[in-house]
Amino acid sequence: MFGFGGLQSKTRNMPTHDQLIYAVGDVHGRADLLNKLLTKIDKDRAGKPAEIILLGDYVDRGPSSREVIEKLASGSADGTIKLTCLRGNHEHTLLTFLADHTIGPEWGKYGGVETLASYGVSPPRKRTRAEDWEACQQALKAAIPEHHIAFLENLPVMADRNPYLFVHAGIDPDQPLAEQSSKTMLWIREPFLSFNGRLERFVVHGHSADKKPTRKRYRIGIDTGAYITNTLTALRIGKGRPRLIQS
Repeated sequence: MFGFGGLQSKTRNMPTHDQLIYAVGDVHGRADLLNKLLTKIDKDRAGKPAEIILLGDYVDRGPSSREVIEKLASGSADGTIKLTCLRGNHEHTLLTFLADHTIGPEWGKYGGVETLASYGVSPPRKRTRAEDWEACQQALKAAIPEHHIAFLENLPVMADRNPYLFVHAGIDPDQPLAEQSSKTMLWIREPFLSFNGRLERFVVHGHSADKKPTRKRYRIGIDTGAYITNTLTALRIGKGRPRLIQS
């Protein structure tokens, strides 16, 4: 955990918003941290209407992908909360595996094995051979609930809340906002991460993990590597100065 002052300095000179919004970084199968952070958010908003925007990568790497998806797919029973879940590259890869088992060896190396385990599916013994993943693919198709599939298939790739843009990975700083591709918003690192100029929106993103939030002039990254650091980060935006909340 980082010192309170140092952590909150990351939000200096960021814009305000008329609505109360909480953006949540990459969960990666850490249902325990998600539950703790949502409790903190609920306490912080104190009954005020708010939107919670999750930035994608709910599955892989951590032990509880199924539990995370079940919680998010169920939505919020509180009428004062709007829950917006964005697509990350790991959700995209999971859906791709369900359609094409030959990506299994690559997916398995980047957290797919943990997702399989959360659905009670064992990976093939020889994980490097694409043909050995077909039976695993069929087992996952049988194990994953239909409402989980529907949830994953209908995730948007961005949420535009002017002056903010919420997106999983980022945007191409050389392209207008209207011309950004879904692939870019799911996967980009450079030149976005190094860019420190003006953008059409202030971008809040995940995807590129660090031990603490990363800040440039017109962006903030809040993926703090929850699956390995045990720290899940949210950004609170409202009429006052934005600030960070962590579980």
